[in-house]
Amino acid sequence: MIITERSVGDVTILDLDGRMTIEDGTDQFRAVVGGLIRQGKASLVLNLQAVSYIDSTALGQIVRAYTSATRLGGGLKLLQVSARVQQLLVVTRLLSVFDVFDAEREAVNSFGRPRVP
Repeated sequence: MIITERSVGDVTILDLDGRMTIEDGTDQFRAVVGGLIRQGKASLVLNLQAVSYIDSTALGQIVRAYTSATRLGGGLKLLQVSARVQQLLVVTRLLSVFDVFDAEREAVNSFGRPRVP
């Protein structure tokens, strides 16, 4: 999996690309998010547009990232979730936990910071 980090104001967007599984990407994801949290960057958007598959271990890491970000006064939002990943969120009843957005601007603005034009 490839993770690209970028910022829009105080919000950090992680563009994820590839499969997110115990064998491919979960450790990398945990390290990247852990580093951001240690830096106090707790407003996170995960762009899942290019993620084809998420296993239960990776889903657990996303939940852990959500919890860590929320404890710091931020949050974790999901962007451009594929139908397959959305079905996983429905089955695990996590769809009601996460805010899911189709547009990046809406996800960024949902943190209540200055609006992105």
